[in-house]
Amino acid sequence: MTLQIRLAVRDWDYIVPLALGDVVAEGLDLRIDRVPALPEDLAADPRYDAGEMSMSRYCLGRLRGRDDIAAVPHFLMRGFRHRCIITHRDSGITSLEQLAGARIGMTGWQDSGNTWTRALLRRVGIGIDDAQWRVGRLTAAHPVADRLSGYGQPGRIEAVAGERPLVDLLRSGELEAVFTPFMPDGFFDADSDLRQLLPQCRRDEVAYFRDVGYVPGMHLLGIKPDILRAHPWVGQSLSAALDASAAMWLHKRRKYADTTPWILDELIQTSRDLPEGWDRNGLQANQPMVTDFLAELRAQRLTERSMSPAELFAHG
Repeated sequence: MTLQIRLAVRDWDYIVPLALGDVVAEGLDLRIDRVPALPEDLAADPRYDAGEMSMSRYCLGRLRGRDDIAAVPHFLMRGFRHRCIITHRDSGITSLEQLAGARIGMTGWQDSGNTWTRALLRRVGIGIDDAQWRVGRLTAAHPVADRLSGYGQPGRIEAVAGERPLVDLLRSGELEAVFTPFMPDGFFDADSDLRQLLPQCRRDEVAYFRDVGYVPGMHLLGIKPDILRAHPWVGQSLSAALDASAAMWLHKRRKYADTTPWILDELIQTSRDLPEGWDRNGLQANQPMVTDFLAELRAQRLTERSMSPAELFAHG
């Protein structure tokens, strides 16, 4: 008899083998819901038993004593953040160091990705008090929401007045840069008036990897603790199935490489720039990355508490 698990994940391409049944989670009847946005509160959402969730939200929740959701160290979303800083095409800013004293927009203060991006600035000596931060929606198509999450600081970290979109402020010169996980419509057009701030993102990201040894994680696999208490093996089964799905997807992608003209080049370059196993899951493989992230939460004043990676994943 199998255990039914309702799983919420973003529409990642590597999920396809699992969603189609080419990969099966051992012992589980897995029902996958590919969602456009992650559940606001996975612990309280009756639709799901497990799902993709923000690493930052999980860490901050645990640091505040929450135990109504458990996570296993499986990172469904990873990515370098150098490429997630954009500016106007005519801007003269081409380095992180030039953002000292700048007016910077972002789509959410406590977001995992933005925490990693601010960490990049800290590496070049730009701390929270060395820039002006404006938090708001990226474009007019995005919803109005509380994106400060209680971390506002008058004169330093403020919500955008009048809910004006960040891209509009970038175009008007009221911001020098914007941190965003997803590019706005029109960004990929040949004549776009927006560009990545760093002209050689890949070079900088490879150098970063060689320095720190990991690709930053943004999203974790969360599971309701009652399920783990009754069935402790569920986390491992889900993680193994997701890994198997990703491995099958990569194998097929290398064969069916004609979805875009140069994806084969990208696959070859990735294997040269990153070692095999760069995306390995599990606590041991990711302990340095998780340790650094927890340290950033303190350094960026998102929390005053400390927690070890082992404590963070005590449920999983």
